[in-house]
Amino acid sequence: MLGRPRLEIKTPEQLLLMRRAGLVVGRTLEVLRATVRPGISTAELDAVAEDSIRGAGAVPSFQGYQGFPASICASVNDEVVHGIPGSRVLAEGDLVSIDCGAIVEGWHGDAAITLAVGAGTTPEAAQLDRVTERAMWDGIAAARTGGRVGDISRAVEGSVQGAGHYGIVEDYTGHGIGTAMHLAPDVPNYSGPRGPRLVPGLALAVEPMVTLGTHRTRVLDDDWTVVTQDGAWAAHHEHTFVLTEHGAWVLTALDGGEAQLTARGAPFGPLAD
Repeated sequence: MLGRPRLEIKTPEQLLLMRRAGLVVGRTLEVLRATVRPGISTAELDAVAEDSIRGAGAVPSFQGYQGFPASICASVNDEVVHGIPGSRVLAEGDLVSIDCGAIVEGWHGDAAITLAVGAGTTPEAAQLDRVTERAMWDGIAAARTGGRVGDISRAVEGSVQGAGHYGIVEDYTGHGIGTAMHLAPDVPNYSGPRGPRLVPGLALAVEPMVTLGTHRTRVLDDDWTVVTQDGAWAAHHEHTFVLTEHGAWVLTALDGGEAQLTARGAPFGPLAD
């Protein structure tokens, strides 16, 4: 533990366990990517995810977390995050954001993707998805040992703002992760305080949530599902990463983040693979 707020700094051995959890999440999201189609319900997606996670010898992070009833969050169109899987059936052209977490030997991995349902969605929604994913990678690539959490936040914000007029959700942020799914520090997606110093062994989840309209949100009566106030569609992407002595290692990316980091000129620092 280090600093104020107290930050959980992992050993290399602990990071290898987090990589195992991250790979369970990454592989499960790829299974879901191949499963999403018009006519499938979000409850069916949740069942697929739980089978994938438990089949890998892991435990779903979300199931039972503060009473959450499912293994994934499935948020459709104007739903930003925390959508509860259920009877909703996906339709051609929908945009569904799937957030997934897994635990291996007490260590967490957490990631999210947004997918177009069927042959595609509107050009505006497709671009929103690309902007959000690119902002996530730009944020991760900005992390350097000795820098600050705020460097990630500024990079995410700058990436989104450079792409056009989008809303950056402020009420929900990225976070530290490790022995719990949510740890200090917060990782906002907009410029603000400099935040704690970045050091090797600090694992963070970077997760921009971007909309086609306002940044303002509200929570539905189920006390979980977050939607945009103006009904504009949203996208959400997330990866868990850590800084090592040699660079960034994206624990929930199947290639460790090598392709995206290298494309941005950022140092890639895996401990395994």
